[in-house]
Amino acid sequence: MIRRIINKVFGRKPRTDGSRAQILPLSAHGIRRDQLDDCALKTCETLAQAGYKGYLVGGAVRDLLLNMTPKDFDVATDATPEEVRRLFRRSRIIGRRFQIVHVMCGRETIEVTTFRANGQKETEEDDEYAAGDKSPAAHKRLTDEHGRLLSDNVFGSMADDAARRDFTINALYYDPAREEVHDYFGGVADCKKRVLRMIGDPDTRYREDPVRMLRAARFAAKLDFHIDPDTRKPVAALAPLLANIPRARIFDEALKLLLSGHALRGVHQLRAEGLHHGMLPLLDTILDDPTGERFINAALKSTDERIQSDRPSSPAFLFGTLLWPQVLLRWRALEAAGEKPQPALFAAMDEVLDAQRSQLAIPRRYDGMMKEIWALQPRFEQRGGQRPYRLLEHPRFRAAYDFLLLRAESGEVAAELGEWWTRFQEVGEDERARMLLADNAPKPRRKRKRKKPGEAAGETQPA
Repeated sequence: MIRRIINKVFGRKPRTDGSRAQILPLSAHGIRRDQLDDCALKTCETLAQAGYKGYLVGGAVRDLLLNMTPKDFDVATDATPEEVRRLFRRSRIIGRRFQIVHVMCGRETIEVTTFRANGQKETEEDDEYAAGDKSPAAHKRLTDEHGRLLSDNVFGSMADDAARRDFTINALYYDPAREEVHDYFGGVADCKKRVLRMIGDPDTRYREDPVRMLRAARFAAKLDFHIDPDTRKPVAALAPLLANIPRARIFDEALKLLLSGHALRGVHQLRAEGLHHGMLPLLDTILDDPTGERFINAALKSTDERIQSDRPSSPAFLFGTLLWPQVLLRWRALEAAGEKPQPALFAAMDEVLDAQRSQLAIPRRYDGMMKEIWALQPRFEQRGGQRPYRLLEHPRFRAAYDFLLLRAESGEVAAELGEWWTRFQEVGEDERARMLLADNAPKPRRKRKRKKPGEAAGETQPA
């Protein structure tokens, strides 16, 4: 208290170098206990009753400071993963490089992490350790030749844990018992200034984990923050390090960005930072084409609106929109080379999906839905006979119809086509019959019935 009074009188700023936390009372941050998730509170209370520390940490604290509703609540503690697991009957340890405990509470899952420290770099390959052993020798912090962390299970204090987090706004710890925020690096001030700042030397931190560059772009877009100049400076030079990251992890980060509710801003932020080559390498080709750019912008805007209004959005549909300009380009090229339309489309689908495997690693479980949506697009052109009725009954009609509307909005197909299908769904049977266009599709030729040799011979015999 005396120190705070002296600092206030003499105008001294609180230290934000991570050596000591600035402890902010309720009056300074405004986060009340009743704003928190019941399961997260219960988890912290259980840890405290067992003699451990338990704090809400990271994004939930940040979002509450920004008057946003947190999607999930994470807890940080001084208990080891094994100690946490023994406290909660419905819990399990997951992860190898970075071990955490999932505590199940009803339908919710609370993620509990142990305070970690920056250990010494090791060259040994084995990152297994004896449960409960907190010695640095037992908990390796392994790196590869590029400085990327391979194992990160060195336990430490809350100050150590704060120092190893990526951005100042994510290194905030909320004590629900005292309603206090522990701030080691000025994260509360950065929230107020809406600035994204890396903790420590940005060059080193990006080398430790190149995905932090993607996270910087995602957070800047999601929170509408500007990236601190020192945090941005190394990105252009270090962006190629993303090639060393497993494709599955890149896909996970891409999915977080695209389903953040701010995908449109996020994708353009990626391109501005030069990071799209590591996540969405087709972006340059797509956005350099006016029709492709309009289509992608319309798709991302539609996705953002759905997510912001709490409506579901399918990853398969979203990645289908991102890949469609390439499918369309290849489809047209194959048709120009003499392929028939339908075989050309299916060949284009397979070629594009195979090409992206080494770039983004979209899971194969999404292939079926993407292909069905793409394959239905030519059928929207067929508006005569029974074809429109059969298309309405297709299980993927709704998704394919939404896809068609994006194509119409971008100018790839006539707006009239989208309007026709919208009206066809809304009107009654009599009006639908009047809307049908003349069915000019070629009729299948009836096969002539071949007469058996015996029958033909019988006809030529005299009576």
